[in-house]
Amino acid sequence: MSAPTPEPASPSVSHPAPGPAREEQEWRRVHPVTPFVRGWAAVVAILVIGGQQVLDDVANAVRALDSVRSLWWVVLLGLLLVVAIIFGYAALAWRMTAYAVDDDAVRLRKGILFRQQRHARLDRLQAIDVRQPLLARLFGLAELRLEVAGGSDSGVAIGFLKEADAQRLRADLLARAAGVKAARRTDPPAAHATGVNPPSDGGVPAPDLSDAQPTGSGQGPDAGVDDDAPEAPERQVYEVPAARLLQSLLRMPGVWIGVLVLIGVGVTVAVTREVSILFSALPAILGVGGYIFQRFAGEFGFRAALSPDGIRLRHGLLETRAQTIPPGRVQAVSLTQGPLWRGPDWWRVKVNVAGYGGGEGQQQGEQQHVLLPVGPREEALTALWLVLPDLEVENPDDTLALLDEALTGDARTDRWFVTSPRSARLLDPWSWRRNGYAVTGRALLARGGRFVRSLEVVPHERTQSLGIEQGPWQRRRGLASFVLHSTPGPISPAVHHLAEDEAARLLGEQSARARAARAHAGPERWMEGQTAGQTERQTEGRG
Repeated sequence: MSAPTPEPASPSVSHPAPGPAREEQEWRRVHPVTPFVRGWAAVVAILVIGGQQVLDDVANAVRALDSVRSLWWVVLLGLLLVVAIIFGYAALAWRMTAYAVDDDAVRLRKGILFRQQRHARLDRLQAIDVRQPLLARLFGLAELRLEVAGGSDSGVAIGFLKEADAQRLRADLLARAAGVKAARRTDPPAAHATGVNPPSDGGVPAPDLSDAQPTGSGQGPDAGVDDDAPEAPERQVYEVPAARLLQSLLRMPGVWIGVLVLIGVGVTVAVTREVSILFSALPAILGVGGYIFQRFAGEFGFRAALSPDGIRLRHGLLETRAQTIPPGRVQAVSLTQGPLWRGPDWWRVKVNVAGYGGGEGQQQGEQQHVLLPVGPREEALTALWLVLPDLEVENPDDTLALLDEALTGDARTDRWFVTSPRSARLLDPWSWRRNGYAVTGRALLARGGRFVRSLEVVPHERTQSLGIEQGPWQRRRGLASFVLHSTPGPISPAVHHLAEDEAARLLGEQSARARAARAHAGPERWMEGQTAGQTERQTEGRG
């Protein structure tokens, strides 16, 4: 096969500016303390398993201890050998682990017996997290986790690094993912002199990017291009006080059910004098207590800020996490309110982000999707504006009224929502008046729930697929449920118990809306599109 013939160079680019079109890959190692930070978990797991075995048969354990009391040094030597093997393996794994970064992807290679190399394309980047487990915080280290579109196991974790290095690398990757660094290598400096203009729709304005543009180091082959992108400016939007978070947990129905069970167990033990009943209920009590503590510790100090590179979320008591969700990557938003939260009018906001499908514990996986743990309605709507600054309501003055109807309205007072018909009363006697949907120019709003109110918002361009579900009882009553399929996450958008013809009509119309919205969706590297638009406007102005 013959090589392609190069196109003749145009006169305007006959003398290109010096500088490489693509960076040479430089493989770097993580911090040397990484084996200790990772290896201690294996040591603790072995001790826990051994302790459980001893507790299961105390008598045999005591006899075994008596038989080896004279050979205590053998036991100690064995423990030291096990610890040495664990940390030796971790150290060898550290030497075989390295990462490299260029304008297109992040590459990570690791493995001892089985070598593995993974790469995360920056144009598919969904979010960047900076994790600091408790032991890593003691050493001033952090782990960088990149979530990309492609499923629950598509992320790349780089760690551990010094916290300052992790923050610099995060800023650099966000600049590359946004196309800023690639554009600086090819575009004239004037293309980057201005920032992103705030939206004209009255939503949450994005901060100016002029302070976030690197000024260049003036050294090396890329003179005028700084390899370390500075931290972009941010503006804090809201913060969740610890007192409000604790009060919200105490208002959860599960907590009160656990308290009643504990009181019942205590009364039973006092009456029957059977202490074994308490030990039987201990796993359930510890489970409820552990869930409450993990949720409090995981959402402690929750703060949200808006920056040019996305929505920045910081939270955590023992393990801190700093998330950065690039703009336009949220697939769905949900606002929920439990029955005991109605007095203070508190709401919880969660999101579906592609790439956040799993890979961590259930509790940590849930916390990844939280945009607001608990907050009044104003903060909940602010969290929604961070994702969708404009719902594109036909009359913008009706936006707040529409959202009020979406959060607390029903069929008796609805103006915009299409709800379930009266034939759905037998299938859903409590919520049939709440079940419904409304459509704006930007998104579909699905409402439901009577005791636990919920509102799910799905941008048209983020719709993965659509469907209609109909069970035998629904078929007998002429009903069907309309389902929007989103990326893996806590939100499963659906409108339950619509009339059959209404569900079919919505399916056809929503398919057309999603197709049209995807055709006009912005580029994956959002900053490149903004920079190109600014350059075009400047060119027109000079013309």
